[in-house]
Amino acid sequence: MTGRTMGIDPLVSVARGCLALIAIAGLAGPVFAQEVRARQNVEYRLIEPQKPETGDAIEVIDFFWYGCPYCNELQPALEDWIKHKPADVALRRIPVILRDTWAPHARIYYTLELLGEVERLHLKVYHSYHVEELHMSKPDVMEQWAVKNGIERAKWLDAYHSPEVDAKIARAQRLTKAYDVQGTPSLVVDGRYLTSSSMTPAVRGVIPVVEDLIRLARQNRGK
Repeated sequence: MTGRTMGIDPLVSVARGCLALIAIAGLAGPVFAQEVRARQNVEYRLIEPQKPETGDAIEVIDFFWYGCPYCNELQPALEDWIKHKPADVALRRIPVILRDTWAPHARIYYTLELLGEVERLHLKVYHSYHVEELHMSKPDVMEQWAVKNGIERAKWLDAYHSPEVDAKIARAQRLTKAYDVQGTPSLVVDGRYLTSSSMTPAVRGVIPVVEDLIRLARQNRGK
């Protein structure tokens, strides 16, 4: 035995301390990344909870109206976000019917849905309304539009006037009220958190708020 005391080498102690700090920083990073910045009653508001229809996935509903210029502005960014959205998130679209004159646009969407053409032609409807300025509430205009965009006339007419589409329009009217949608575009996360372009400084500012609300939904589900 020598006179040297048994203990931890100071250099080892410092190294361990540095490693501990690195580990803490590594743990803290994801926590800070998940911080929710959106403020209740500023960038979003709570609604009467509605049951999500997407199973275990966090539900995001795009409440829209084809005639809305703000929806038209948001859609390209929203469609890009949809392509890269988190794996635990599922998106639904519901056409808003705040007044009877909006119902024909809901009919367009649900006709496309019934024909399996939403993904191909959803943005095209916006373009046709806002750029080409088509009077898309008129059935004969939509019939010509459908044929021009590669849909058989008979198939379009059968779907457009079908009881299935009628039923979906009636349901969209009920859901507009149930989710307390007061304007478009509005997005609802997990049946509880609603944000809208009227609550953000810019229309596309809705998307980061939606991302915040997804984090909030995850946190609350975890509880």
